[in-house]
Amino acid sequence: MQKSVAPVTLAILLAGCTVGPDYTQPKVETPASFAEPTPVNASADSVDLAHWWTAFGDPELDRLVDTALDQGLDIKAAASRIRQARYAEATARSRFLPQINASGGVNRVDFSKNAGFASLASLFSGSGGGGGGAGSSGGVALPGGGITTYSAGFDASWEIDLFGAGTRSAEAAAARVGAAEWNARDAAVSLAAEVANSYLQLRTLQKREAVLREEAARQQRLSLLQSHRAQVGLTPETDSIRQRASLSATEAAIEPVIVQERIQMHAIAVLLGKQPGALIDQLSQPTNATDTPPPVPPGLPSDLLRRRPDVRAAERRLAAATGDVGVAVADLYPHFSLTGVAELISSSLASLFESDSLQTTAGAKAIFPVLDFGRRRGQVDIRQEDRQQAYIAYQKTVLGALKDVEDALVRVQGEQNRNKRLQASVSDAERGLKAVRAKYDTGLVDLSAVLQAQASVLDARNQLAESDGALKQALASLYKALGGGWDEATIKGIEATQPTPLDASQQQP
Repeated sequence: MQKSVAPVTLAILLAGCTVGPDYTQPKVETPASFAEPTPVNASADSVDLAHWWTAFGDPELDRLVDTALDQGLDIKAAASRIRQARYAEATARSRFLPQINASGGVNRVDFSKNAGFASLASLFSGSGGGGGGAGSSGGVALPGGGITTYSAGFDASWEIDLFGAGTRSAEAAAARVGAAEWNARDAAVSLAAEVANSYLQLRTLQKREAVLREEAARQQRLSLLQSHRAQVGLTPETDSIRQRASLSATEAAIEPVIVQERIQMHAIAVLLGKQPGALIDQLSQPTNATDTPPPVPPGLPSDLLRRRPDVRAAERRLAAATGDVGVAVADLYPHFSLTGVAELISSSLASLFESDSLQTTAGAKAIFPVLDFGRRRGQVDIRQEDRQQAYIAYQKTVLGALKDVEDALVRVQGEQNRNKRLQASVSDAERGLKAVRAKYDTGLVDLSAVLQAQASVLDARNQLAESDGALKQALASLYKALGGGWDEATIKGIEATQPTPLDASQQQP
C-alpha cells in the first residue's frame, strides 16, 4: 500500500493547481433599440455589411476599397502584429516545458612553470626543468605541462508549473492573439471607411465643379447677349460690365475646388499604398454611379457587441489582463525546478565515446518566497489594476460604439430632410430665374434682379451637391459605426499578407 502512495502523491504534486481569477466574458447592458429614429429607407437585410461600399453602386469605389484591403500599408502592419502576437504565444506556451540543450567543446590548459610545484616535480622527473614543455600522461599534468579535454553531452531543465503560471501566461498570450486579430479587422473597417469617405468627398467636389462650370457657361452666354445689346444701344454698357464681373467671380470659384480634388486624389493613393500622384488620371474620369443613396441597415444595439471589431478587441485585452493577474499570483507560491546533465568527457578523442567517459549530474531546486518587502504582492496589485482598467476601457468602448451609431443615425436623418428641402430650393430658384429674365427682357426689372436670381440658383445647386455628398458620407459613417467592412475572408486575407522585405540598409548583419 505504501508503494502506491508515492506515485499518487507525486502526480497530485505535479498536477498542482491554477491560481488567479478565471476569466468570464463581461455582460454589458445595451438598449433594446437605438434612441434615434431609423431613416425611412432603412432595411436590415438590404445591405451586405461586410462589403457595404458596394451598396453605392460605384464600380470605381469597389476597386479602390478592394485594392486598399489587399495592398494598404495599414493592413500589412496589422498582419505583422498578428504574426508577432502568435510568436509571443508560442514563446509563452514553451516557457514551462522541459528545455534540452546539446553541447560540445574542447578545453586546453597550460600550467605555469612557477606554480610552486616545480621543485617537487623535478624530484620525480630527475631534472630541474619542471617538465619543461612536456605534455601530460593519463590526464594529469605537472607544472609547465598542459592538458586537453574533450566534451559532448546534453543538459535538460524543467520548471514545474505547479501553480499555473504557465497556464495563465499562455491564456494571456492567446487572448492577445485574439486582440491582434480583432485589431486587424478594425484596421480593415477603418481603412475601407477612410477610402470611401475620401472618394465620396472627391466625387462631391467634382460635382460642385460641374455645377460651377455649367453656371459659368450659362453666364457666358448671357454675357455675350448683354454685350450685343449694349453695342446696339438696347441696354447700358454698365449691365454688360456687371454681367462679366459675375462671370469672372463664378470662374474664380472653380480653382479652389480643383485644388481640393487633387488633395483627395493624393489621399486616396496613399491609402492604397501608392505614390500620391498615381491615381490622378484614373480618378479624374467621371463616374457612372447612381446618385440614389443606399438604404440604412441599423440592426440592433446588441449586435454591436458581436460585430464591432474594437469592442471584441477590448474584450480580448480584458481576457489578457486577467491572465496576467494569474501569472503574478503564481509568483507568490514556491517554484520547483529539475535539472540534469549527461556528458562525455575525456582527454582523448579516441576514448570520448566510451562508457567510462560518461559523467552525469542531476539536481532539484525549490525556491520559497520568504521576504521581498512586498515586491510580489505589489505586482499582483499592479496586474489587478491593469485588469480593472481593461474592464473600464471595454465598457467605454461599448458606450462609444453605441454613440457612434446614434450620431450617424441622426446625421443621416437630418441630411435626408435637408436634401429634400434643397431639391425644392433648386427647383424654385431655377423657376425664379426664368421669370426674372423674362421680366428683364421686357424691361420690367433691371440687371440687378437677374444677377441676384443667378446667384440664388448657383448657391442652391452648390448646396444640393454638397448635401448629396454629405448624405453619402453620413451613410458611410453609419456603416463603419455598425462594424461593417470585414468578414472571415477579410481576416484570412490579412493573415496571408506576406512580410514586406527590408532593403539592404535595414537587413540584419
